[in-house]
Amino acid sequence: QVQLVESGGGSVPHGGSLKLSCAASGYTFIGRTVAWFRQPPGKEREGVAAISPTGKTTYYADSVKGRFTISQNNAKNTAFLQMNSLQPDDTAMYYCASNLRGGGVWFESTDFRSWGQGTQVTVSP
Repeated sequence: QVQLVESGGGSVPHGGSLKLSCAASGYTFIGRTVAWFRQPPGKEREGVAAISPTGKTTYYADSVKGRFTISQNNAKNTAFLQMNSLQPDDTAMYYCASNLRGGGVWFESTDFRSWGQGTQVTVSP
């Protein structure tokens, strides 16, 4: 059974940093796309970042480019999202996703089959 578990969320002031982790069990990230999504209160879920199956290519939403970095440690079956220069607009529940369907695109939440339960990130003004 695939299980993804996020951790590392919390409350930080404007300009602060957080590093989110996504640990997989019953599943391997090797050879698979891993993505981070977020859902602000009252809004739709949106793609934040993704890393290609080879781990050599990364993708970012325009709103986080230059501030967020996605990475993964295949040996530990863990993915990360380093978030710097956090802003109040980054406040959201953050989710890890993987198991992208064939032909799917990284920023479409409906294209991912496996999800974590989410970790809350709150950035105060």
